[in-house]
Amino acid sequence: MHYWVRAFASDFSGTPPQPRSGHTAVPIGKSKIVVFGGLLDKKFLSDITVYDIENKLWFQPECTGNGSDGQVGPSPRAFHVAVAIDCHMFIFGGRSGNRRLGDFWVLDTDIWQWSELTSFGDLPSSRDFSAASAIGNRKIVMYGGWDGKKWLSDVYILDTISLEWMELSVTGSLPPPRCGHTATMVEKRLLVFGGRGGGGPIMSDLWALKGLIEEGRERNTWMDPIEASRSIAFSPLWTYGHIRRALCNVISKFLTDLALLLFGGHGTGGWLSRYDIYYNDCIWKRLPIGNDPPAARAYHSLTHIGSRYLLFGGFDGKLSYGDIWWLVPEGDPIAKRFIESPPKNIPDNKGMAAESIQSSFKESRRETDTIAELQRALGISVSLSSPVLQIIDESEDKELIELGSRLIGERVPSNNQGLLNQTVELLRDHWRRSTPSSIPLKELGPLLRDYQRLISRHHLANSGSDFQSIDSWLLGKEAYKFYHLKNVSQLRMNDIPKLLAEYKKILPEQNASGPSAGFEEQVL
Repeated sequence: MHYWVRAFASDFSGTPPQPRSGHTAVPIGKSKIVVFGGLLDKKFLSDITVYDIENKLWFQPECTGNGSDGQVGPSPRAFHVAVAIDCHMFIFGGRSGNRRLGDFWVLDTDIWQWSELTSFGDLPSSRDFSAASAIGNRKIVMYGGWDGKKWLSDVYILDTISLEWMELSVTGSLPPPRCGHTATMVEKRLLVFGGRGGGGPIMSDLWALKGLIEEGRERNTWMDPIEASRSIAFSPLWTYGHIRRALCNVISKFLTDLALLLFGGHGTGGWLSRYDIYYNDCIWKRLPIGNDPPAARAYHSLTHIGSRYLLFGGFDGKLSYGDIWWLVPEGDPIAKRFIESPPKNIPDNKGMAAESIQSSFKESRRETDTIAELQRALGISVSLSSPVLQIIDESEDKELIELGSRLIGERVPSNNQGLLNQTVELLRDHWRRSTPSSIPLKELGPLLRDYQRLISRHHLANSGSDFQSIDSWLLGKEAYKFYHLKNVSQLRMNDIPKLLAEYKKILPEQNASGPSAGFEEQVL
């Protein structure tokens, strides 16, 4: 049994990368993971954030370098390819705005120095949504992509010592041109799965390319989907835009068990569209998952670290994610957050929902310590002596504004009412789609205040009286029992799923019919 566990601040030190999608997260040996580039709210990124595995530390290195135009490193981009060879991370292509890129860079992670490479031979065209994989410790194979006019089905080999590109001549039936696929070396074969092809269809086929290892003395030949699937006993679901690196890590580790992993992606037409269907399924042969998965998404990264897998970022058609999740086996210490202390008084079908929130207080679970533990975990200092509940406007809720700013990737001024309203709606939609286990602890305060704010506005809109008269209005009502809480420290652990459920009942009516709709039915 494996479990999804949302990472807590206590799992790391340093500053994790900001939310993004279309980035790469490349493991460098067993020591570090390098996150590069991506897209956030139409802004393309070029920053580097590194996870030091041994020290459990996120940091941003100060890189040096000199490109052809005098820049230190690659220009901002997303949907590029990144492959590690020893201590070097090679970057090719991608997109910046409407431009497809064809430049070629390498980062030496021992000294954090970028170099723009001048290569020769059969140079590949500029492209994004391609896929690449290392062949041993010297060569890189790249397949497919989108050049802005057509889908591609070409295969290129790069020798990282001589810097020579070679377009591979391949025999046999050729895969349909595509982009947004995966390409992964497994022993002597390159496995290509899924993607989007000419005319826009979404593919679920699996192809295998033989002959890439010189010692194998095989011809460069594609194995068609039937032959390739039989060779690894795998029949994936109909998805594309799924993770580009997890397939490599998992196939290499579990090849002897004929097991493959894919997480997420989306399976309808269009790119980065809010109208697509996004997935959060985990396709893994012979490996059951014991709890609810992270929110559905595509264009994320999933990286192998020992027996764990680290999920970061992604996009669901509306929002770019910055959450970090572990996928861990049952015997992993952090899996105990779920399996040692199951929640009480929560329906079975939601039993896993509150456990990761509960787990952050595992060292002290007595009810008498709940307030103090929540205060420490949330980093807040509160007083329980205030006799009157204070309802503040969104523009005065600094935590709400800060949370919304992180969500959209830019600072939201409290005096910009239009942008503030849009941000609040995005944040409310984020909470609507959240589960108790997916909400960070620091979001509970803004969530509780917004819950109380919506109830108060309904009361004032209907009665025209002041805030204090709401006490008599709610007296004896089963719903909205968290309205009277002075602050988040008065919440108990098993209150959190109930609070979120009540909040979600308010939101659809708020958005569909205005501030008065839906309330009377719930409280009468």
